[in-house]
Amino acid sequence: MPEQLHPARGPGRILVAVYGVLALAATGRSILQIAEYFSRAPLAYLLSALAALIYVVATVGMVRGDRASTRVALLACTVELVGVLVVGALSYAVPDAFPDKTVWSHFGSGYGYVPLVLPVLGIWWLNRVRSATRHPSAPRTSTRG
Repeated sequence: MPEQLHPARGPGRILVAVYGVLALAATGRSILQIAEYFSRAPLAYLLSALAALIYVVATVGMVRGDRASTRVALLACTVELVGVLVVGALSYAVPDAFPDKTVWSHFGSGYGYVPLVLPVLGIWWLNRVRSATRHPSAPRTSTRG
């Protein structure tokens, strides 16, 4: 795969960095919540742990960048988007199930809504990389004159 088409190159570097930070933050938060407050909101805290795992999988998939890893990262981003939409809606509909903020509750408001925007950008970028890889002779648009 040419360098500029690798998921972790160009704009992908920013995505990998943000996914890595979210992976660390969500992992730390979910470990603390499960260890200290699990009985208060077990579903919410387990969903935070799931979010952390998905961020790790997406990060590793983008860094590896081979065809299978890119597919796995794309699947992780898709599951992440569905998760943040479902959990975000549930956190408003059933607020007692989410007494503390989690990564995806309130559509990621505790993380500046990054969890809502990030999977959309990840899906867009990974599809762009996959498309360019499948059709390497397709003309690429350039911003240079």
